[in-house]
Amino acid sequence: MSKNYTYTDAGVNRGQRVEAKKELASLRETYRHIGFGGIMHLPYSNVFPVGENTFLDLQIEGVGTKVLVAELADKYDTIGVDAVAMVVNDVIRSGAKPLGLADNIHAVASVPKLVNAWLKGIIAGAEQSGCPVVNGETGDVAEIIKGLRPNSGFDMVVCCVGQVERQGLIGGRDIKPGDPIIGLASNGLHSNGITLARKILFKAWGGKYEPTDVPQELTQEIALEVLEPTKIYVKPLLELAREVKVKAAVHITGDSYTKFNNLTAFSPGIGFCFDRFEPQPIFGLIQKTAVELGYTITDEEMFRTFNMGWGFGIIVDKSDIDTALGVLEHTTNGECGVQRIGRVTSRERIVEIEYEEKGLIL
Repeated sequence: MSKNYTYTDAGVNRGQRVEAKKELASLRETYRHIGFGGIMHLPYSNVFPVGENTFLDLQIEGVGTKVLVAELADKYDTIGVDAVAMVVNDVIRSGAKPLGLADNIHAVASVPKLVNAWLKGIIAGAEQSGCPVVNGETGDVAEIIKGLRPNSGFDMVVCCVGQVERQGLIGGRDIKPGDPIIGLASNGLHSNGITLARKILFKAWGGKYEPTDVPQELTQEIALEVLEPTKIYVKPLLELAREVKVKAAVHITGDSYTKFNNLTAFSPGIGFCFDRFEPQPIFGLIQKTAVELGYTITDEEMFRTFNMGWGFGIIVDKSDIDTALGVLEHTTNGECGVQRIGRVTSRERIVEIEYEEKGLIL
């Protein structure tokens, strides 16, 4: 009998993370140091004023254990795109335009060839997001970072600051049952759930495949498929916000579709139903390979862990759906799938997934 395999089994304990996040409340003691106005709380971030109607959104993000896959594949020139994507996609959730980036790379050693490749990805991400890299730091910390091979281990974190005017804030308010949820397609796994994917897919961590294997479901080596860089949604989201009122913007990352429940604190009495999915083959391969290893990864676990084909979600008023789809399709130039993927419901704090003729509740 196969064993259910979860993100916790892979090494990321969701319950413990929920408890740990409660400790973040202690940071509120620092809010008294705000020199102008006060902190404004939004569904997925806090912004702070630098003028009467001007706010800054400061975010910091990393790419987690995706750096291990880059090291395993000996391919380092795209991981910087992921680092930039993760943080700029977070900044735009508030409606803020990214203004500047700073990177921090901790490595076993500052090998010039590797530094060049890391920065190549960061520069590409900066170009896609229209945001300069204004500062950064690389530290040699061999006693902390342990690589898979000599001098190749590293961790990468990027910080971004964005600016938004009060009238442009995306606050998660006035969301009503019947409002559509629009999805912007992902590039596959992006940078979340990688710990679970690694443990199932790669022999190096107890899984099935060598990094250069090409399973029949894929068209390229499996390591390259996992390393497909996270899409950057800055330009389409900001363009849309100039044309219609965006009620909510959700970067579908850790905790996946359950993240939408953050919005219920700002628009009470709502739930969410998602009914359109065409996930890339890598997601099905993870479930299939798990079975071959004697495990079962349930559909519910997949939707709690992975983006399942949609990297960003946008909620607009139902009267704006046609305009919104038109703007997004034009701005993405067909390079990113745009679809209505669901709707807001009146089932309070319930996230429903309609997938392959099955109804799931997360």
